[in-house]
Amino acid sequence: MVKFYLQEKVPVSVLPSNKRPKFFSFGIPTYTNLGDQAVSLAQRRYIENEFPEFQFIEILEEDTDDAITAVKEILQPADVVSFVGGGNMGNVYLDHEIARRKVFAAFPENLTISFPQSINFEDTPAGQTELKKSQSAYAKNPNLFLIARDAQSYHRMQTAFDNHVLFTPDMVLYIQARDLDHSRSGALFVFRHDSEKVIAEDLINSLKEILSNGRPLKRTDTVLDTVKRITPSNRRELIVKELEWFSRQEIIITDRWHAMIFSVLTGTPCLLFGNSYGKGKHAYFDWLEHIEWVTYTDEDDPQRLKKLINSLIQRSAHEYDVRKDFRQLDRLLQLHKERFSL
Repeated sequence: MVKFYLQEKVPVSVLPSNKRPKFFSFGIPTYTNLGDQAVSLAQRRYIENEFPEFQFIEILEEDTDDAITAVKEILQPADVVSFVGGGNMGNVYLDHEIARRKVFAAFPENLTISFPQSINFEDTPAGQTELKKSQSAYAKNPNLFLIARDAQSYHRMQTAFDNHVLFTPDMVLYIQARDLDHSRSGALFVFRHDSEKVIAEDLINSLKEILSNGRPLKRTDTVLDTVKRITPSNRRELIVKELEWFSRQEIIITDRWHAMIFSVLTGTPCLLFGNSYGKGKHAYFDWLEHIEWVTYTDEDDPQRLKKLINSLIQRSAHEYDVRKDFRQLDRLLQLHKERFSL
């Protein structure tokens, strides 16, 4: 049975039939990557805060096929269809791309939004075959707006697709910074364990030696192994717990883009390394280079990294504002409201 999350805590099995315009958010993850979970939470907060005219409805990715059928039965012209941001378009996480194609092709008459993504169709026969499939599916929807969260992806989307393309930060940056005045102790290493990882373990060990002078060290990932499943019902508590943990650290060392965003939100010094296709690097320079307590590096010399780390630890959080960078998305939805007199 399909679960529709009109509110976060209690799902329902029947869509509302009232006249209020709906904002359908497909592709909501149930896996335990807190970065992607934070993206889905931020999308809900954005629509509820900025465009409260809409009734926001989340749909789990596992329910995509049945939910498409159910949504079509009640769909109104003013309704908006969307697919969750985070992760990336491409052939690496193919299940998500297949679901995305289905949703985009299913609702050609309605405004359809692909929330901020990176894109990575590999330059291989398999990658290019999947790109052609996505091009065919996306082309069925003239009202589809793709949103890129980094400049590299923005240009690649413009080249690969004939759809509208916008440029907006990762949705997690919409979340307000948390004023967590904790005492700080230790260094937290947050590293991937998947095909996107490129930083060498030898370098990670060198960084541990640099930071181990009387300082507790911990290693983790933003993918939890303490729970098996996350839904809108329990994600907020897990995200808040993660942010509180980050806020107690002296520094975060990571190759996880959302680990750096969590560092931004908690005012925690952070050093970000790259992944296999550059999404963190490009997004950092697009949106966050002005934030003094986080930085990106391609450096692999331990002594130079030691100086950089010692400098970062001394930096204090300051006020920052990325809200204005969501203006393209704001404008798209404002025009939609005006079109339907909402």
